[in-house]
Amino acid sequence: MDRLDAMSVFLAVVDNGSLSAAARALRSPLPTVSRKIAELEAHIGVRLITRTSRRILLTEAGEGYVGAAREILGRVEEAERRASGEYLAPKGDLTMTAPIVFGRLHILPVITEFLKAFPDINMRLTMSDRSVSLADEHIDVALRISDLSENNLIATRLGSIRRIVYASPDYLKRHRRPVHPHELASHDCVAFEGILSAQSWTFREGKQDISVSVRPRLSVNTAEAAVDAAVAGLGVTRVMSYQAKRAVEDGLLIPLLEEFEQPPSPVHLVHISQGVLPLKLRAFLDFAAPRLRTVLR
Repeated sequence: MDRLDAMSVFLAVVDNGSLSAAARALRSPLPTVSRKIAELEAHIGVRLITRTSRRILLTEAGEGYVGAAREILGRVEEAERRASGEYLAPKGDLTMTAPIVFGRLHILPVITEFLKAFPDINMRLTMSDRSVSLADEHIDVALRISDLSENNLIATRLGSIRRIVYASPDYLKRHRRPVHPHELASHDCVAFEGILSAQSWTFREGKQDISVSVRPRLSVNTAEAAVDAAVAGLGVTRVMSYQAKRAVEDGLLIPLLEEFEQPPSPVHLVHISQGVLPLKLRAFLDFAAPRLRTVLR
């Protein structure tokens, strides 16, 4: 049995929450992952995990072994990096994911400058408005606009963003400007299904959430389409503030009902918890974080 390999498989199971998820992340057959865990447990002489139908639970021995395994593998990985010269200069490949509009407007310019500054690093940027699993899709770093629920992620806080209702000046000339969320029921709406329900929007009045039924004249699955339709005067839309920022600055959209919006959503750069952070990833985080904080002020 290769003990270092078995430790790596064990940590993959812990980080991904199940044997099957670890098998996908490692691109290894499920029986192989299960066998390596069994061999490790047999070698140590104790059960490390308890398998359930949906996930795994660490035993008391397993909880203690996690930290030791991370430390051992971290030291081995650090020694290999020093031997290969990675600590002399950041190099290698990085994969990142970000929401479509934020990625195009703010992440891509940062990556462009980063790659100019670090010629030995290559990056792949995937832009999507769905939240993807970093482990399952082999992603090094992601930009998330939401509260974080995954406990295996390390987060760097960048700022926050609000959802806001917008309408064009032309639309507001033809329709009475809403002063309370309930008045949206009588307005034409452009629904962005990637963030909100196409049938109702939730606001905050005092300490209470209020749900408002809306009447979509158009439902779209990208924020860009929602903004474009609202600019054309089709109706009222509700998107993240950064998604409409340029249209607002150009006088094409006007924010509405801001005093009724819910608390802003936090924005983070996140990566999977691991031993020693690869220098290429550390270099990107140090480069990108201050620039993105400036954008979110």
